[in-house]
Amino acid sequence: MENLKYPIGRFTTPSSYSQNQRQEFIKILREAPEKFKEAIYSLTEEQLNTPYREGGWTPKQVIHHVADSHMNSFIRLKLALTEENPTIMPYDENAWITLSDSNFDFHSSLKIIEGIHERYVTLLESLNEEQFKRTCFHPELKINMSVDFLLALYAWHSQHHLGHIFLVKG
Repeated sequence: MENLKYPIGRFTTPSSYSQNQRQEFIKILREAPEKFKEAIYSLTEEQLNTPYREGGWTPKQVIHHVADSHMNSFIRLKLALTEENPTIMPYDENAWITLSDSNFDFHSSLKIIEGIHERYVTLLESLNEEQFKRTCFHPELKINMSVDFLLALYAWHSQHHLGHIFLVKG
């Protein structure tokens, strides 16, 4: 069950952040939209509607979730860069996935992922060392999350959900 839930393993917070690591994480974010397109377009209609595990989401829902999650991530990044350790707004991803727009055609969410990632990468590539250390506060987790942490987390998150789609593809 762990391999189905976390096909690439659980997220591990890096002990430190280097410029090379950042570039690798940014590369993952840059390439993710195309990888999501390739993965989702390779599925049959039946596979698009097949959960990757019992109780899991379908590939269509995964794409909608990634769009939702990465929009939130981008906002969190911008808040961290423009405010002093702002408290971010958590959201219930499982409740969001039950809404009608998460069970709709996935093409609009692919467009969102493409646009968000383009803006994400453009912004991240412009940051200096000090900016990567800026933080926001997550009230549910009760932790300060640096821009470096957000970058690492959402690079992992992209690969994590690509792994879910590949579980259905087989």
